[in-house]
Amino acid sequence: MSQAMANLESDLGVSLFHRLGRGVVLSEAGAELLEPSRRVLRDLNAVREKAAGLSGLHGGTVEIAVMPSPGIEPLTTLVQRFTELHPSLRVGTQAAFTPEEVVALVRSGACELGLLGAASPVNVPGIEVLPVEVQPFVAVSAPGGEIEDAVPLRPEDLAGRKLIASRRGSLMRTIVDDITTAGTDTDIVAVVDHRTSILPLVLSGVGIAVLPAAWTRLARRCGAAVAPIEPTAHLHVAMISLPAHLTPAARSFLDLTRSLARQRAAEDRAGFS
Repeated sequence: MSQAMANLESDLGVSLFHRLGRGVVLSEAGAELLEPSRRVLRDLNAVREKAAGLSGLHGGTVEIAVMPSPGIEPLTTLVQRFTELHPSLRVGTQAAFTPEEVVALVRSGACELGLLGAASPVNVPGIEVLPVEVQPFVAVSAPGGEIEDAVPLRPEDLAGRKLIASRRGSLMRTIVDDITTAGTDTDIVAVVDHRTSILPLVLSGVGIAVLPAAWTRLARRCGAAVAPIEPTAHLHVAMISLPAHLTPAARSFLDLTRSLARQRAAEDRAGFS
């Protein structure tokens, strides 16, 4: 491996790494070449997968950067449909916690696709954006708890309640902060980094959580009560990509996402009619 790196540096005429004791770190030139190198590898994989498909073979992995709430839904539906249609293909996900992290993973070539949620419609220069759905926010409480399932409530209806929140910077936290600063005597009793901790805390009776509607089905299956908040902010969910660098497997996943987006849009129109 060391000889291969030395040969590559010799061919390029620049040092890609700094040798520090027994380890190495990327040089400035190495860091600059990292993103285009990943794209070259993606393109090579695309050629291999295309050739495999032409010879009657099928395979490949779709790497997707995913934020927590879109990772509940629509990712679950997308992966279910994708694996049913293409049982020989695999889906790999990489966690990201902000839209900026998702964009960085796609731009760098670490992931081919990115599924993100933002407070407003997504628009990223140089990136193809496919709007998938718009999710309202809901309040979730323990079974037999403080809210009635499916009965709309207003933010002021949470007066005097205990809330579970994520850390500052997320749309979920912004909504909770708006509630607590509106003079409702609402208390934040738990602040969590990991969204996976929120539902167990709710079910144990620690407090009420404000979550995107993506969590509704899972929460109800666990026995929680879920109530729409009116009025509320919305989470704009989108799939992003660099089309010129997609493997056939990723293109297929993107086509499936486009189909789901049309379905969700039709459902929204039917709901308002």
